[in-house]
Amino acid sequence: MTLDEFSFIAQIRRTAAVTPEVAIGIGDDCAALDLPPGEQLLVTSDLLLEGVHFRCDWTSCFDLGAKAAAVNLSDLAAMGARPVGLVLGLGLPDRLDDADRRELVAGFIAEAEAFETALVGGDTCRAQQFLTLSVTAFGTADPRQVVRRGGARPGDRIFVSGTLGDSALALKYLGEGVSPEGSLARRHHRPTARVSLGRRLAAAGVSAMIDISDGLLADLGHILEASAVGAEIISGELPLSAPFRRDLAGNPDLLQLALTGGEDYELLFTLPPDRETAARRAAAECGVPIREIGRILPDREAFWLVAADGARSRPEQRGFDHFRA
Repeated sequence: MTLDEFSFIAQIRRTAAVTPEVAIGIGDDCAALDLPPGEQLLVTSDLLLEGVHFRCDWTSCFDLGAKAAAVNLSDLAAMGARPVGLVLGLGLPDRLDDADRRELVAGFIAEAEAFETALVGGDTCRAQQFLTLSVTAFGTADPRQVVRRGGARPGDRIFVSGTLGDSALALKYLGEGVSPEGSLARRHHRPTARVSLGRRLAAAGVSAMIDISDGLLADLGHILEASAVGAEIISGELPLSAPFRRDLAGNPDLLQLALTGGEDYELLFTLPPDRETAARRAAAECGVPIREIGRILPDREAFWLVAADGARSRPEQRGFDHFRA
């Protein structure tokens, strides 16, 4: 027999960890968090809807729960914040049995605990057809080190962490009925929030930062708009994984996935040249590679892709837009 709503919530409450910041956790009308003196509270929210963000026949409930936590933690990483709590809202269709629901929450909690934070509350309801996850994440940071999108300046270098396009390539293969190889599948189903890197880069003095959710060009566009500057990206400098490079060799059009595919959840950031050494040291401490891929230009109308032969072009596609997809 399927658990009723309140038995399900009680089960979640028994499973969820309580971290030092949690003064009041699951079970009251609100959670209460103790925040470090002098730090700002940062709040982010994401909605994951079946058929738009995921398909249940392509992923496990555990991985889906973990990804829901990770994409919100990634937003905190982009502003240099330390996670202190997450809230999860679930719209659950009847076709999910108790085991599915347990796995969904277990994945979410496991991802939270991997970053030393906790599920502190939420809501559940019955969904008519599609599984829906609504997540809010809370973090704290020294207000002097909160990194926004609007700080890029002409002459700043553009860097990105990790590799680009793996998640989008996995999604392409899934859509074609082909199982992507393990490393590509992991990048799509279980992205890694660069929380530690984000905090260290903030301390190192990066000028602007964003996580890549909608695609490199789209998210760089957000930085350019907020900073009132332009940019050029060197296509040959894009960091690509070995599986991506292998497939790219047989199909050069796949490069577009690295530029616009999205769901990389890597950090895209700008920094003055005199902060490069500090940023590289921060990345090395985290064991995450970073790569320079371009520079910021003073002309806010300038947005160039530079090919291997030096030819410049304006990107026709930027990335994912929910209202245009």
